[in-house]
Amino acid sequence: MKACAAGLVALVASVSVAAAEIRVISGNGARGAITELCGQFERASGHKVSLAFAVNPEAKRRIEAGEAFDVAILNPPVLDELIGRARIDRTTRTVLGRSGIGVAAREGAPKPDISSVDAFKRTLRSANSVAYPGEGASGKYFVSLVEKLGMAEEMKAKLKPMPAEYNVEAVARGEADLVVAVASRISGVPGVQFVGRIPAELQTWIGFTAGVATSAKEPHAARAMLRFFATPAAASVLRAANVEPFVE
Repeated sequence: MKACAAGLVALVASVSVAAAEIRVISGNGARGAITELCGQFERASGHKVSLAFAVNPEAKRRIEAGEAFDVAILNPPVLDELIGRARIDRTTRTVLGRSGIGVAAREGAPKPDISSVDAFKRTLRSANSVAYPGEGASGKYFVSLVEKLGMAEEMKAKLKPMPAEYNVEAVARGEADLVVAVASRISGVPGVQFVGRIPAELQTWIGFTAGVATSAKEPHAARAMLRFFATPAAASVLRAANVEPFVE
């Protein structure tokens, strides 16, 4: 933490004496990591970070509708589309990392076996209910995976699509036995245990990238934030939240 803060102070020292308010729109996939990184930046720099989460399609709609923001943190295809539409400065594109699909169960419950494809299928079959993000990349992938495994019909009554801000928390509250979502979303949620990533044969990767708005009110402070996000100090925060740093 001290090394992280010291590096950040050096990064922002030349930006501005006055504190800025940086408006951030972020996808939900790396919520834990982004919240921690923004908090560290805020405390060390003196800038204020106003952080809003939404599923990527909703974040994109809000940006295209003209909502004011300084920094966007989104899946690469979404961010790149907004770069192509001149909403985000191409020169600020920053790769934060990627995360695979993971499984979580309620804290204290027996930890299910997902070590192989067959074990994963048995675990899905034995669950009374399985939550997943109803909108967003990881949820869409999971639905397609259930179909690919030939389990769509038998799992139909068990699958519970949930809002992105609620799907992992549903397990903590006892509303679902399991949740399947991008592993970084599971990180830091009280009341759940991270079971692990799904088998490599079934895995996909969800990327996280960031950029500064072309219409940013605080472009210098926003760029300083993204420089911090790309430092080795920030990498430890990302790893702790099940994000492989700086890999797209």
